[in-house]
Amino acid sequence: MFEAVEGMLSEHRELEGQLAAPETHADARLAKRLNQRYAQLSSIIGAWRDWKQLGDDLGAARELGADDPAFAVEAEALVGKVATAEERLRRLLVPREPTDDKDVILEVQSGEGGEESALFAADLLRMYTRYAEKRGWKVEILDANESDLGGYKSVTVAVKAKGTPEPGEAPYAQLKFEGGVHRVQRVPVTESQGRVHTSAAGVLVFPEAEQIDVQIDENDLRIDVYRSSGPGGQSVNTTDSAVRITHVPTGIVAICQNEKCQLQNKEQAMRILRARLLAAAQEEADAAASDARRSQVRTVDRSERIRTYNYPENRISDHRTGYKSYNLDQVLDGDLQPVLDSCIEADLAAQLDALES
Repeated sequence: MFEAVEGMLSEHRELEGQLAAPETHADARLAKRLNQRYAQLSSIIGAWRDWKQLGDDLGAARELGADDPAFAVEAEALVGKVATAEERLRRLLVPREPTDDKDVILEVQSGEGGEESALFAADLLRMYTRYAEKRGWKVEILDANESDLGGYKSVTVAVKAKGTPEPGEAPYAQLKFEGGVHRVQRVPVTESQGRVHTSAAGVLVFPEAEQIDVQIDENDLRIDVYRSSGPGGQSVNTTDSAVRITHVPTGIVAICQNEKCQLQNKEQAMRILRARLLAAAQEEADAAASDARRSQVRTVDRSERIRTYNYPENRISDHRTGYKSYNLDQVLDGDLQPVLDSCIEADLAAQLDALES
């Protein structure tokens, strides 16, 4: 498995030369793509060099330990360090999805539970927004359909990292397992007798596609405009600013009515459409990606839940990994990383098992 690193060394040197060339940075998208690959290779090569150096040190300590007990003790300590370095390198060499270094288009939709579900959708959006703030990411609302009590019937946001994240640290790599049905158990604000109700909201996660990722023929698009709907506000229900774009060959639809300007809504809808088309193409072409996306919500039905948020017990449970903790209030305030890590670790373990079988 580690022999693959030898071939990466020459690619790493080539990328170093390309990134040093001024003409590379004249193309921002090319520079970003090369930087991402360079960062990925740098992590792998750095881990490989650490592993090799520790292995050499262990060999020398064992050889000298035959005559000097101090070196024998050092050799024992190095055994654990070599094992740790080897495990880190194995993890870095697990093939990543090509979309792992991308930003995210994230949708939250209310489902069963009426107004309570819409309020829970707003709580989920706040959780993701707080988590993004902790990581220094930017959250941009692309489209929102609010409910009467201030929740969301549906809301779509873009989550973007600053600069070039380390491998595995980009928004899509961290959030891709959030897709699915999220179930909440709590006393709704509309409940007068204090009874705990169960409702659900759905989350969809797509890698944000750039224009170079997805080629769209304008002739394949049907664009409809109509009046925005929602709770009041200037330009709502008064101008044909809302935009619905249908990609005719696939039937995939993107809608945006958040902006007052029709042109802005069209641009946002195109971002959503590109992300959905990229996800659809990836799912069709890559069986592994298709398996990973089976956890994404198909219908907002409580029977397809991936996670439960139990307010009376302050408990959060992920039904795919068995993760459970009693700090729901902190998770909803953005302390989401341990929950995400349980999914990432479970996926990584499955991939390592597959590589070694």
